[in-house]
Amino acid sequence: MKKWTRWEDWVAIAVGLVAAGSTFFMEQSGASMVWMLVLGVLLIASGLVNLAMPGLVATEYVQLGLGALLFIAPWIGGYASAMEFGPAWISWICGAVAVIVAALAIRPAMQTHDRAIPH
Repeated sequence: MKKWTRWEDWVAIAVGLVAAGSTFFMEQSGASMVWMLVLGVLLIASGLVNLAMPGLVATEYVQLGLGALLFIAPWIGGYASAMEFGPAWISWICGAVAVIVAALAIRPAMQTHDRAIPH
């Protein structure tokens, strides 16, 4: 698999941009700004690493874990209240999308990794 061509990693970067960028445009509550900004930036970084080195399976799992953390962040960070659904919904949607695309990228990353290592 070529570098910089995997759509799953581009989607993960876009999700990270949405999560991190929304902190500047939406009213935040609880610890939503910290959780969304940090996890968004980490998703962007993991997506860039995955694009640059498509055979690293471990970073796909890291990306999956970051997506799962983003999904549960509203409950951990205390911003899943009924009054403040904006940041929570962004976290839930972005986290779910990140988990799905990371899960879809694991198998191709394993295949790329296996082809790179001579047996």
